[in-house]
Amino acid sequence: MILNWLGATVAIYMGASFNLTLFLLGQLVITATQLMTHYGNEYFDLEADRANATPTNWSGGSRILVEHDLSPKIALYIACASAGIALLGTIVIVHVMGAFQWVIVGLILTAIALSWFYSAPPLRLHSSGLGELSATLTVAALTPMTAYYLQAHTIDMLILLAVVPLCTLQCAMLVSIEFPDESGDRVVGKKTLVVRLGARRGAIIYSGLLISTYVSLPLIVISGFPLEVALLMVLPLPLALWLLWKIWRGDYQQPTKWNSLGFYSIVLLMSTIAFEWVGFVLLIGFQ
Repeated sequence: MILNWLGATVAIYMGASFNLTLFLLGQLVITATQLMTHYGNEYFDLEADRANATPTNWSGGSRILVEHDLSPKIALYIACASAGIALLGTIVIVHVMGAFQWVIVGLILTAIALSWFYSAPPLRLHSSGLGELSATLTVAALTPMTAYYLQAHTIDMLILLAVVPLCTLQCAMLVSIEFPDESGDRVVGKKTLVVRLGARRGAIIYSGLLISTYVSLPLIVISGFPLEVALLMVLPLPLALWLLWKIWRGDYQQPTKWNSLGFYSIVLLMSTIAFEWVGFVLLIGFQ
């Protein structure tokens, strides 16, 4: 939801008139795609979840199918129904916009495809070395870009700059929740980044992604991103430094620390998105 708000808000800052109908339809498609992803993952990753002896609140699936006598096909049916809602919402969006626009259809269909095939065969992107990239693009880039296009009917450089630091934080968050799943994923052949490279290299990548987030901020400002918004996005830096310290002291190797590492990586991502959104809201107010 907050990424939808962010994309729409950046569009309004750029001079677009707010269209509530398209905003709500966009949220419907985004939410349906997100639900499709989670239920699909529950179904297609069931064996990996069963093999995972160290799940946390943020990894290893919901444990519903693992711990309860419930048919896995229920998750598949809900995933398919959610996909249908997302596709139907896309058709309605095209109707409301009054003309077939390849850009918005392409954005949405790409997000749906990447989300479905993240865990679904035959692509199973999470085991191809492209899982983290596909999930990062879907969540941190395509979601706000879709919301932006629904209001502005174009893609400008500003929305591309706006998603850069969010993509690095999203990818770091994904790595953080792969540490607890490593052993179970390895058993069933789910080749995530941490499985492919090992936990130690995964920790190095995680650290590099956090550092690159804050290195990217002055670079996007030079490229035209509002300085005021970038300064607000620096506010969660103490949390990022604390997470780096946790990684450097070896928390990624300690099961008792995995839940905290995943949770605060999520908090860092979401708080940065929130500060970015607040920054654009304030700029609109000053305008």
